[in-house]
Amino acid sequence: MRFNTRHLTAASLLAGIALLSLPELAFAGAGEPGHGHAAAIGEPAKASAAKRVVQIELGDNYYKPESVSVKAGETVRFVLKNKGDFLHEFNIGTATMHAAHQKEMAMMVEHGMLTPTGINTSMSGMEHSKMGMAEMKHDDPNSVLVGPGETKELTWKFTKETALEFACNVPGHYESGMVGKVAFTR
Repeated sequence: MRFNTRHLTAASLLAGIALLSLPELAFAGAGEPGHGHAAAIGEPAKASAAKRVVQIELGDNYYKPESVSVKAGETVRFVLKNKGDFLHEFNIGTATMHAAHQKEMAMMVEHGMLTPTGINTSMSGMEHSKMGMAEMKHDDPNSVLVGPGETKELTWKFTKETALEFACNVPGHYESGMVGKVAFTR
């Protein structure tokens, strides 16, 4: 029996789109930071509220440092410098949140919104309802994309102790080890 690879690829794409249309994997909309799990992981904060600044270097498939210690209730301003050649992400979340976000990021790459080195702004905010999602954009407050040579910031209040990590969900990066631990101290 011969398979038509064109139909197999189309079937795979449709299966992926169907998975993305599930509510727990849907793209977060405005007001739904971190895919509706904000209460579980904390909340965005103003940089002026931070008592501490943590510098993190993003390289091609690594973070330096590999872990960050925080206290429940602490607000931290992260300064993120990409010293690599590729686009990277700094996303605070649980392992489950990262798994869902990786699927979204793969769709963004597949549809040309993200390239290996940046964001294709002409694709941002396009209407994608035929693909099972209302809008394709990267705007969760617990996440920032940092292009090669760029420095960006993210300020986050860790409201309660929970199992968190920071990760790059650009396809293949998490799997290559671009994930760090958020350790709570007392």
